[in-house]
Amino acid sequence: MAKDYLFEIGTEEMPAHVVTRSVNQLADRTRKFLKENGLSFKDIKTFSTPRRLTILVEDLAEKQEDIDEIKKGPAKKIAQDSEGNWTKAAQGFARGQGMSVEDIYFEELKGTEYAYVHVQKEGKKASDILLGMSDIIKAMTFPTKMRWDSNDFEFVRPIHWLVSLFGSDVIPVKILDITAGRKTEGHRFLGDSVVLANADDYEDALKDQFVIVDAKERKDMIVRQIDELVSKNNWQVKEDKNLLEEVTNLVEYPTVFSGSFDEKYLQIPDEVLITSMKDNQRYFEVYDQDGKLINHFIAVRNGNKDYIDNVISGNEKVLVARLDDAQFFYDEDRKYPLSHFVDKMKNVSFHDKIGSMAEKMQRVRIIGNYLVKKWNLDENVVNDFDRAAELYKFDLVTQMVGEFAELQGVMGMHYARLAGEDEEVSVAIKEHYMPATAEGPLPETTVGALLSVADKLDTIITFFGAGMIPSSSNDPYALRRYAYGIVRILLNQKWSLPFNEVLPEIVSLVDGKTPAKLPKEGEEDQEIALFIRDRIKQYLQKNNFKYDVIDAVLASSQQDPSQILAAANVLGLHHDDAEFKPVVESLTRIDNILKKAKFNGQVKINEELFEDNSEKELYVGVQNLQEMSDLADLYQGFVQLQPVIDNYFETNMIMAKDEKVKNNRLAQLAQVSVLADRLGDLSQLVIK
Repeated sequence: MAKDYLFEIGTEEMPAHVVTRSVNQLADRTRKFLKENGLSFKDIKTFSTPRRLTILVEDLAEKQEDIDEIKKGPAKKIAQDSEGNWTKAAQGFARGQGMSVEDIYFEELKGTEYAYVHVQKEGKKASDILLGMSDIIKAMTFPTKMRWDSNDFEFVRPIHWLVSLFGSDVIPVKILDITAGRKTEGHRFLGDSVVLANADDYEDALKDQFVIVDAKERKDMIVRQIDELVSKNNWQVKEDKNLLEEVTNLVEYPTVFSGSFDEKYLQIPDEVLITSMKDNQRYFEVYDQDGKLINHFIAVRNGNKDYIDNVISGNEKVLVARLDDAQFFYDEDRKYPLSHFVDKMKNVSFHDKIGSMAEKMQRVRIIGNYLVKKWNLDENVVNDFDRAAELYKFDLVTQMVGEFAELQGVMGMHYARLAGEDEEVSVAIKEHYMPATAEGPLPETTVGALLSVADKLDTIITFFGAGMIPSSSNDPYALRRYAYGIVRILLNQKWSLPFNEVLPEIVSLVDGKTPAKLPKEGEEDQEIALFIRDRIKQYLQKNNFKYDVIDAVLASSQQDPSQILAAANVLGLHHDDAEFKPVVESLTRIDNILKKAKFNGQVKINEELFEDNSEKELYVGVQNLQEMSDLADLYQGFVQLQPVIDNYFETNMIMAKDEKVKNNRLAQLAQVSVLADRLGDLSQLVIK
């Protein structure tokens, strides 16, 4: 017979961001534990609030299945020596079945006697196995842990109670001096303790004590109440899944309410108001029907509607205090010209091993001007970039960013606009931080994209130069994210940048312009190129390219992200075409011959040494391919050339006795190989 099993860990209030992942971890570990112990079950439901992590194992078997089976072991001649003594093989076989050699018997199978044992084992009771839930608690991991009292045990927050019910039976799981029972706790202020008669009583019993343990139900309650409030007042609220998830995990019984603030604060930039409400107070900002921010907010209380007016008033006072600070900082910052803040940048450290922020801005300007020429960008972009590079970090020393660090770049944009800077310059100051996360939004303007690439390149180059290179497990300065951002921007803007070529040139341009230690020519700048190349691999993996296509394009000599992506698109598109296999086989055969011959490719092709028309056909075909810049066209060219290559091999002895003829033919093949390398190392492809 199967019964439901309830297991609850009651704690002090946990940080909202760990609640969901922690209860999922508890469920995953329990699922693995039950499967390893041979206990069948239907499913595992999760419940969570800021004060509890709970699972309900549905239809858990009362015991393991009994074992009654015959186990076959080694042949008799291996199980016993010539004198009839048991060998180590026999002893190991018996021990592995939980039995002894006295339990072994022999039976003949196809003319050979084998050792057998009859294994009969009664399955363990679930009630005994479930005592091991204490080990699951001990094994759980969290971003931060706490100790309490004089114990060495650590958990996300101190544990106050445990519930462990198998049907109506208590399973006395124990952690420290806490033994699980059937008593759980209701809402901290509105509810009482609850003694559960049965595991299935859990949800309803706690609902009576103002605790909604189903996180989805709690979230739906919040959304429904917000919708009612918005509809009643003709407002709009923008969807914010992260904030909704957070407030869901901050409350046990949600009640939504709205508050307001003086309209005078609406002169402050929207981002400041939103940061004050959302990031600091966990409020939802409110808009009118035209999408304009208005002087209201929506919040969620952990409780019912009793004394809600007091709650609203208290929240309004807290918010106004923050807005007063923001207003003061905003007014103070606007008293000074941008040059006042730019002058201060020489006293702001970028990193003590690298130099000041002013020196960084100088390097970024040099790098950006190099890239402008590389990409042949128009004069307006050049001028706007130059001005943006003069200014772009200035807001770091403003009072507003000093208080609201998350607004760096955003406040720079607003202050630049107020100072009369061009819109492209102002927006670039904000966009140079983009993407702020691995998959975050990219800069939309050309100047912003250029400034972002130049800034991130400088950061990577100088940190590598100072020896602060990410390890496999540690990347404290987010250099991988910067490199991935560069790759994404280059691909989005369709900008070509072969890193193996440009990095030495950039380092040479910047060298000596600031005190920063830069990578040495050769090994270190190539190490950066490979570091960025790994981010191209990350991009291809995230975009679901086949693993062999990724291996092929990354094994080429190409280091331009746009060309690598183009090659991956071509190989991915044609990977399953009928002609793909013969094309790849022909080109791979060429590479194999060149490797075996150790041909260096330095011989110039001499048409006078051609002995057969097939050599002329291949020569003309390759000349046509060399004129193709588009990789899609190049691949189709190889499809057309494939019969010519095969005919070339059938007609000619590549390793001819005449040294000049041999080298001439190898040179022809080398031409094909160089072209094929633009698509990648095709030997890496898995073809059927």
